[in-house]
Amino acid sequence: MAVPKQRKTKSRRNQRRMHIFLETPKLTLCAKCGKPVLPHNVCQSCGFYKGEEVIDVMKKLTKKEKKKKQKEIDAKGGEEKKDKSLSMEELSRK
Repeated sequence: MAVPKQRKTKSRRNQRRMHIFLETPKLTLCAKCGKPVLPHNVCQSCGFYKGEEVIDVMKKLTKKEKKKKQKEIDAKGGEEKKDKSLSMEELSRK
């Protein structure tokens, strides 16, 4: 069995291990729902990728979960509608 001839110092050991530490994943925000998501991946909460619906999230949920999810979507959609329903006078004030 192989036995090392000399002891590795703490410095050498730590230099070898310096690259193995985990990094926090770089997250972006979903354009549709605003939840954090990994880049180049489908959003798990709304099922959209690059503005297109890839996964029907509502299909997999139970009746109770569907109702809750629909309320979240309606609340989010209601905020967007308030911003878009500005008259010409209100737009000129901004």
